[in-house]
Amino acid sequence: MTAPLSIVILAAGAGTRMRSRLPKVLHPLAGRPMLRHVIDTARGLEPAGIHVVFGHGGEQVRNEIPDDDLDWVHQAEQLGTGHAVAQAMPGIPDDHDVLVLCGDVPLVRPESLAALREAAYDGAALLAVRLTDASGYGRILRDAAGDVAGIVEEKDATAEQRAITEINSGIMCLPAGRLRGWLTALSDDNAQGEYYLTDVIAMARRDGVSIHTAEAADVVEVQGVNDRRQLAVVERAWQRREADRLMAAGVSLMDPARFDVRGTLDCGEDVTIDVNCVFAGEVRIGAGVTIGPNCLIRDSVIGDGTHIEANSVVDGAAVEGDSSVGPFARLRTGTRLARGAKVGNFVETKNADVGEGSKVNHLSYVGDAEVGPGVNVGAGTITCNYDGANKHFTVIEADAFIGSNTALVAPVRVGRGATIGAGSVIRDDAPADTLTLSGTRQQSVSGWQRPTKRRD
Repeated sequence: MTAPLSIVILAAGAGTRMRSRLPKVLHPLAGRPMLRHVIDTARGLEPAGIHVVFGHGGEQVRNEIPDDDLDWVHQAEQLGTGHAVAQAMPGIPDDHDVLVLCGDVPLVRPESLAALREAAYDGAALLAVRLTDASGYGRILRDAAGDVAGIVEEKDATAEQRAITEINSGIMCLPAGRLRGWLTALSDDNAQGEYYLTDVIAMARRDGVSIHTAEAADVVEVQGVNDRRQLAVVERAWQRREADRLMAAGVSLMDPARFDVRGTLDCGEDVTIDVNCVFAGEVRIGAGVTIGPNCLIRDSVIGDGTHIEANSVVDGAAVEGDSSVGPFARLRTGTRLARGAKVGNFVETKNADVGEGSKVNHLSYVGDAEVGPGVNVGAGTITCNYDGANKHFTVIEADAFIGSNTALVAPVRVGRGATIGAGSVIRDDAPADTLTLSGTRQQSVSGWQRPTKRRD
């Protein structure tokens, strides 16, 4: 019978090579802290408990990830990985297996961790990988029979040991009862003056405990992040995974290398996404949608058959099917486009309902407004919703026609089928099925002289 699982995530490092005030594990990967990715992967294994060892920037780390199901363990002094795991052991029963994860190794797959745990069925197991260049990693030492004999950190390795290409990822699964004793026996007599968790492998071998390895399917799974260059490498690897997932689901990406998801993206079939698009927060895109280049879509829902043209921003909006947005449009929070609506170039909307088949084609601002179905809003129209202290609402009823360069001074209502003359400033409600306009009558002044440039 498989033992209960406790997971320890090491997240106490300062990350000095990041050269940042932000704790290393909080640096964003795909829009979320690296540590968040590791925690989510850990949860997928359904452990009995998740223990996060924190130190550098401790309160900042805890405040960023305020999850109730985590056991936060403070490591006041960073004395090495063995010391870090020892801080979590009081909260772990002896009959558990302990899976040790690293808060700065965010791409490890649940499948690899499941294989690692299976490999530890009668003892201990390491997640290993073979690298052409193993610089910086601890090497796995094997005896003449090929069995794991120990791990040597690079700073303590001989030249012969440094030639080994099989490395320890830092991720391992160990029996809690035995681990507790091994941790108390650790020594800091090494090149870094630290208590290495890796030293428990030699102790396990000495005590006759079986030690196995599981190999990560992909080298990038065990890529640690110690500086911003490595963070960029991990970011692109994560994005490539997302690109592969979406293409397998029927999405066409014009260039998978120029595509970013910073949250969750769910797409229907036959979606086409052009280059340099960013998807942040929670985004759902229906079937047959096309998205032009250089778009940002955040926390929005896009209905089937909609076209998002180039250089548009859709942020906190709900767009029903067969609509058209852009180019150079900005849909802000609270925007709702009904089926077949069109918001065109250099148009901004905010907290606005735009009815079925309505058009706001050019150079307009529609904010805090309800626009009924079949409305045409001319170029340069503005809903004047802010009086300097409060926001006010505009209602444009069905089939109204708003002439170009109109200012609708809220609160105001334009009746069903009304027409507003171009260049009007509408301060009072405009009645239905009626032409309403404002402004002075056009005049022609004879004998008027155009000003000329003064010559000194």
